[in-house]
Amino acid sequence: MAGLKLIALDAEDLAVLSVHMQDAIVTVGEMTYLPKERRFVLLANRFDWEKAIQAEAMAEPDAPFGAAAASAGPCVRRRSGMRFERVLAARVRGIDLKNKLGVLNLLALKFEETQSPSGTVSFLFSGGGEVQLDVECMEAGLEDLGPAWDAAGTPCHDVK
Repeated sequence: MAGLKLIALDAEDLAVLSVHMQDAIVTVGEMTYLPKERRFVLLANRFDWEKAIQAEAMAEPDAPFGAAAASAGPCVRRRSGMRFERVLAARVRGIDLKNKLGVLNLLALKFEETQSPSGTVSFLFSGGGEVQLDVECMEAGLEDLGPAWDAAGTPCHDVK
């Protein structure tokens, strides 16, 4: 399967990127804000939900989620790059920027428009960590950068 190459120019587009980036693993040292270039970039190990769902569709109807990996091929992760252009400011909350090896699990990306077309992009991480970008307008891209590798399993979330 060829890797993803997507762009986001509005909140609906960003929602598509968010679905593909759910449960991506990001280290603190692999995300950076470049104020002179008005750009924010990050590298992540993205869980390939599309492949997992395709494998699940091929599984037996009563099999638990994830059982498809044994019969239809393993779940995989992919190295991906993400960029946001026209960034005016960046803030973090609940993330130790000095711990470059700190591991973050991305749950979702959201966009709140302030004064059209500008707004705030939020990266929501498990454990309450957050990155917020003030953007002139939505201009983002996601691209897979290399081959996939087997994932240890399917990410799951505790339901409370």
